[in-house]
Amino acid sequence: MNIGVDLGGTNIRVAVMDDNGIIIEELGCPTEAENGPLPAIEKIIAMIQSLQEKHAVRSVGIGAPGPLDAKKGIIIEPPNLSSWKNIELTKMIESAIHLPVYLENDANAAALAEALIGAGKEAESVFYITVSTGIGGGYVYNGKLISGAQGNCGEIGNMIVDPHAIDAPNLNKGALEALASGTAIGRKAESVFGPGHGAKEVFLFAQEGNQEAAEIIDEALSYLAMGIANIVHTLNPEVIVLGGGVMKSKDLMLDPLKEKVVPLLYPSLRPHLKLKLASLDQKAGVVGAGMIPRQFLQN
Repeated sequence: MNIGVDLGGTNIRVAVMDDNGIIIEELGCPTEAENGPLPAIEKIIAMIQSLQEKHAVRSVGIGAPGPLDAKKGIIIEPPNLSSWKNIELTKMIESAIHLPVYLENDANAAALAEALIGAGKEAESVFYITVSTGIGGGYVYNGKLISGAQGNCGEIGNMIVDPHAIDAPNLNKGALEALASGTAIGRKAESVFGPGHGAKEVFLFAQEGNQEAAEIIDEALSYLAMGIANIVHTLNPEVIVLGGGVMKSKDLMLDPLKEKVVPLLYPSLRPHLKLKLASLDQKAGVVGAGMIPRQFLQN
């Protein structure tokens, strides 16, 4: 059995699971990132040790926000974990629990779960996209996570889809995340509907027939379609799995998105486009984290 740790900006989830990704026991707590890394790491260690006492655990996998160095096990400086800078996370946890610990980007962890036991489990190649506060991705081929030389394969949020668009902190000008994420939709909502309105209100208004809300979603979908077309032409995955909070508005997102992607593809690729919604929901991160160790052991 392995333990998976889903380290988020808001919450930490720790679960022990079998080799099929079935969760046997799960624990959780608030991250309280504002208190710095040490208190959160102590919580992670305490939860792991609690599970170790009851289960025969071989190793631990951690899915965490990037940027990070997966090979060295270092969290570099994630935007949603303030003051977490160059933290040697795997080394700190290994010294306390005396088990091998492996680190990966959280989007890669979710991609692994969706590819192996989720919406993409029957496919040879799966590209996973999360559309939430930000936009991230991960690529799995033949059951193997493709991480890239520096572990940044799948960082599609920084893909340029409109070089004349707005600037965004820590992103290229006109980056996909700045134009199609939940944050981007929320920013548009404030400019159109006033302060206090966000992405949630945009989807609610659109369902009620509000034309301005529908136009905000349509613009975000147009940019997201460009990003997906770029992925298809670059990697040609068998299936693209879409997760994250924004994609939960299925009726407003999935079919209109496919309609926008198809014309952007080579004609020979159009009949083969497969877009699926993620099936593991909130479990993808922690389940994928528990699958990380065997990816490293296969290297």
